[in-house]
Amino acid sequence: MKKENKGKNKEKDKKKETKEEESAGREKIIPPLDFSSLVLPFYTQAIIKLGLARDPITNKEAEDLDLAKRLIDLLDLLRERTEGNLKPDEEKFLNACLQQLKMNYMEKANIIKI
Repeated sequence: MKKENKGKNKEKDKKKETKEEESAGREKIIPPLDFSSLVLPFYTQAIIKLGLARDPITNKEAEDLDLAKRLIDLLDLLRERTEGNLKPDEEKFLNACLQQLKMNYMEKANIIKI
């Protein structure tokens, strides 16, 4: 009977270790708390809505130019409202993201041809 309990305890310990490892793994993917943490979700969603990346939920590429434009406009609003308050590297990062998104949007919307 003691051997059975030891086996059950080992199994419980393994399950506990696995849960702890999974929890530790989730902690590792939390992005740093910085300005890019605000920009990247909008940027990533805009890239997906421009059809340049697969939607992680559907695993398909699908364009929604209206929503992509809205996301770009939100980033533009963020740039306007934070003007003069960003560090040089934050401003450069936001401007680079916006430039890339705007160029891709204009190409997809047939405003320009590259």
